[in-house]
This record gives sequence, structure tokens and C-alpha cells, in this order.
Amino acid sequence: MTTFRAEAPAKINLALAITGRRHDGYHLLRSVFLRLELHDLLEVEVDAEVAHDSLSIDGDLALSDDNLVLRTAAGLRESIDPSLPALRFRLVKRIPVAAGLGGGSSDAAAALDLALQAWGVRLHPAERLDAALRLGADVPFFAAGHGASLVEGVGERLLPLPDLEPPAGLVLITPQERLPTADVFAELDRHPSVGSSAAGSVDEAAALLRESIDGMTLAATTAMLRDANDLWGPASRLSGELAAARDTAATILGRAVMLTGSGPTLFAVYPSEAAATRAAITLQTERPAELEGAAIMTTSTIGRGENS
Repeated sequence: MTTFRAEAPAKINLALAITGRRHDGYHLLRSVFLRLELHDLLEVEVDAEVAHDSLSIDGDLALSDDNLVLRTAAGLRESIDPSLPALRFRLVKRIPVAAGLGGGSSDAAAALDLALQAWGVRLHPAERLDAALRLGADVPFFAAGHGASLVEGVGERLLPLPDLEPPAGLVLITPQERLPTADVFAELDRHPSVGSSAAGSVDEAAALLRESIDGMTLAATTAMLRDANDLWGPASRLSGELAAARDTAATILGRAVMLTGSGPTLFAVYPSEAAATRAAITLQTERPAELEGAAIMTTSTIGRGENS
């Protein structure tokens, strides 16, 4: 029996602007995404002996969004051929859940490709990206395989940006308290603002990457992106500890600390992963009360994947 495998990478939002809302309630965004080396692992095999798809999980078992793997397989089967055999998935979970790192969306993008491989089915690229969009706003980015991208609309418009070469290192700080994306957007809607305070920062971040910069240059310029996320306000209102965690981390690290996505993961950018690792050791050694229980990880940006 053939086993198909794929890595499902995390992402950060280098800058994120909420630019409006559609009539169906979906929020419109404009954001710069960077793909990370941190990844989940997903495997699949055809399981013709059973009637239903299955998913086993190693790692973080408190999952709310990884049924996207099964929903992906079920939706594809329905649209292609309901008689296609059942699939058995195994997920090794390394990306923190409900953390603003896109783990569930990335798992869905990987499941889409693995299901097609296992069934021996090929989709036209436009059909494949359309299937990805139906799964969630972040899924097309992962399905496209871009290392960096300007993402617009509800995630369906992707403009590839140059990769960071050499890559940047990152310290990721994920507080224990989870922030469901839906709750953060609901809080945003309860306190609407006129326009986006982060829109200009998205343009600045995209312009930086178009200059084909490296990790060192990005690390030296991220102070201007400290508040480049329109979801910071609602996320910090929902989590009373988030602002203190960011301020404390920034003081210890001596550099800007930012929020990715709807949070609660915070990140700081470094010239290399080695530099990020040294900084993470400092955080773990000092471990102030404001970061008690937080997961502290290091990773780096990565370039284009096979689908770009």
C-alpha cells in the first residue's frame, strides 16, 4: 500500500489590514504572508476496507480545526466521484492550534493534494485553487506554494513576492490562552473603525520584499511594522494578558514584537535562525511571569514550494 506524505508549513502575517466586509459577512483583508519552516506532517493511504475517511493525530490533541483534513477529502470526493475509496490520514501536529499561524489551513491544503495523489486524480490549477478557497481564506496561499505573497480579498487574490534570501529567523511566542479566529473578528465588528490603520504598513511590507531583501534587512526594519495588524486591538481586548506578554517580550528581546493573524502568537524577526535561537534561550532562561506557560519556538522563513 502506497503512503503519500507532505509537509504543511506555518505562516506569519508580516502585516495585516482589514479593508472591509462583504455582504455575506466575510471580512476582506490585505496582508503580506511569509511561509515558515515550522510545519506539520500529513500522511495518507487508501483504505478500501472501510466506508469512511479517518484521521489519527500525534501531538496536540486539543484540535478544533483539523477536521478540515476530513472535510477536504469529503468535499473533493463529492465534487469528483462519490465512489472514490476511503482515505486514512495521519497528522503529526507541530504547529500550535488556534494561534494565528495557519496550521489548520495548511493541513487542509496538504490534504487536498494528498487526496488527489492517493486517488490518482489531477485537477486543473484553477479548479484546485477554487477548491482550496472553499476550505478557508488562508488555504489558497498554502495551496499556491508561495514563499511570500500579498494576499487580498478573502484570500483568493495572491500576488507572489520575492523570497527572503538568506531567510529571516523568527522567535514565536504562543501564550496558553487560545483566541478562536471567529471570536476575534466578532470583537472587531463590535468596535468598528473607519478605514484600516495597517493598510499603509501592508504596502510598506510588500515594498520591502519587492526590493529582494534578506533576513538581516527585514530584521532591521520591522520596528515600523510593530502595529501593522488591525486584529491587534480586538485580540488584546479579548486576552487581558496579551499586551503584557508583548511588552515584556519586547523589553527582554530589545526589538519589536508583533502579532500574527488573529493571534495569540507573537513573533520577533532576526537576521538568522541561529540569532533567533539565542534570543529564545534568553526568553526561556528569564521566563517572566507574563510569559508563564507560553510556548517559545524558533523557525525561519522558507521559499517557494513545488506548487508555485
